[in-house]
Amino acid sequence: QVELVESGGGLVQPGGSLRLSCAVSGTFFSNKAMAWYRQAPGKQRELVATILPSGITNYADSVKGRFTISRDNAKNTMYLQMNSLKPEDTAVYYCNNALGAGRYYSWGQGTQVTVSS
Repeated sequence: QVELVESGGGLVQPGGSLRLSCAVSGTFFSNKAMAWYRQAPGKQRELVATILPSGITNYADSVKGRFTISRDNAKNTMYLQMNSLKPEDTAVYYCNNALGAGRYYSWGQGTQVTVSS
């Protein structure tokens, strides 16, 4: 069974930075397309960024130029470097595969990111 453990969230002022981590176990990580998602209060979960096994990345327009997704296949870990954070980035952040609805792994607990002065 695949396990996803997100960490690194917290409270940060607007303009600040955070680095999220996603530890993945129970699957052959290095050949999986992976993604970060987020869910703000009262809103649906949305896709933030994806990374292919090749390292090719893609970002939602709302975070392009501010967030960077990366992966370390040797550590079975994925990261999300978030810079120039805005209050609208406040959400619970989750990692999962990038295969789409019906094919996700069981969701982890997520990590809360709060951007506020």
